[in-house]
Amino acid sequence: MEVRMEPRSRMPAPDYTTANLVLIFVNMLWIFGVIWVQFGLGAVVILGALLNHLITRLEYRLRQQG
Repeated sequence: MEVRMEPRSRMPAPDYTTANLVLIFVNMLWIFGVIWVQFGLGAVVILGALLNHLITRLEYRLRQQG
């Protein structure tokens, strides 16, 4: 005996983009604070520049694919 489900309309998933961006900001804030205390402001500046470069490369690659 085969059981078939009736097609139902699905509710759209909630958009958690803003909440995720706030969470990323909070986490990066305390991580940069710990790095600043341990290694100094120069390390934070270098790490920030590196992250900026990697995000820019990712954006460029995603635009090339789409």
